[in-house]
Amino acid sequence: MIDRFNIAADILNLDESIRQKLQRPEKQIVVNFSITLDNGTEQNFEGYRVIHNTALGPSKGGIRYDTAVNLDEVKALAAWMTWKSAVTGIPFGGAKGGIICDPRTLSKTELERITRAYTKALADIFGPEKDVPAPDMGTGPDEMGWLMDEFSLVHGKTIHAVVTGKHLHSGGSLGRVEATGRGVSIISLLALEKLKIRPARSTAAIQGFGNVGLHSALFLYEKGVKIVAVSDVSEAFYNPDGINIPELILYYNLNNKTIKGYPNSVAIKHEDLLLLDVDVLIPAAKEDVITQKNAKDIRARIIIEAANGPVSSDADKILHENNVLVVPDILANAGGVTVSYFEWLQNSLLESWRIQQINKRLEDILEKGFETVFRVAAKHSVTPRIAAYIIALKKVAETQSVKEVALEAPKFKQN
Repeated sequence: MIDRFNIAADILNLDESIRQKLQRPEKQIVVNFSITLDNGTEQNFEGYRVIHNTALGPSKGGIRYDTAVNLDEVKALAAWMTWKSAVTGIPFGGAKGGIICDPRTLSKTELERITRAYTKALADIFGPEKDVPAPDMGTGPDEMGWLMDEFSLVHGKTIHAVVTGKHLHSGGSLGRVEATGRGVSIISLLALEKLKIRPARSTAAIQGFGNVGLHSALFLYEKGVKIVAVSDVSEAFYNPDGINIPELILYYNLNNKTIKGYPNSVAIKHEDLLLLDVDVLIPAAKEDVITQKNAKDIRARIIIEAANGPVSSDADKILHENNVLVVPDILANAGGVTVSYFEWLQNSLLESWRIQQINKRLEDILEKGFETVFRVAAKHSVTPRIAAYIIALKKVAETQSVKEVALEAPKFKQN
């Protein structure tokens, strides 16, 4: 994150004090709490909430439950949320949170206790006008519902807008579950159009078949794109004639949420999926899967970063020199935060929008963001990634400066 930040900051000649301020979070909160496990023993957990910046509005960002959660990771993800909101024009700042735990080994009741204890510890940090959490790795609508309920109990009234990604019956929004995947598909189609490739004549490979990868695959399949390869943690599959995605989703749902053993394709190595000769490669799994080691072997014409940070900074130059168009994560996967914003807005206004309205607004915002990024890239002769950072940094830095000037203005007594 800092590598790309510095390139954009140099181009903008960003003031040193502003540069330092935007590199560091506004707040870093570490909480320790314990819960009683189902077997009666007490266990301690450590959790984090990092608020990177609030110049554009309340901070916004997911909470992840994972054994690998650490403060540096959460800081980087919080900063990415700031840039993601800024580049798409969403009036939010950036935040991220996490708890060090393995949700797969915990029961539903234990996860609920953890979520409620974490919420209680951060009850003065969260708030619709302050900091708005959302789901991330290892969390979903259940956790967000518990968070909202606990926050509401602490404050003595129901406050739906404190969190997004909730179940519909708890004030969630239509279209939120598939929002990131839908956004990835919208951006993929815009990138194909940019290179004058017709969707019906294009091929794609998708690494990761969780929520984002699954919905990206489905929406692109519906637009005529031939999905020739998919993978999840269990297996990777290739079919040069194209994979029937609705059939694969049915298999996935009946097979305990895994594609392992899917019969209508050939199993390949996970790392080989990234090197296939396709028009669109969508890394939708984890960070740093394309690095200096394998970047030179990438044969895709377009990479759409559906995951956060799937292309390492040392791979950027290699891909650019090989004419691979990389659409950066802070634009490519911004569908999630966009529809989260819609959910927050509906909760705040006590409204409920139709799905057609939500999807149309999402498409409009992402199209505008895509066009702006490519216009700035051409203006400065930089990659779309650096262009996205230029847009985001400029917007946040200017807003931050205006706010600081207002704070420093002399206060005159009224006669």
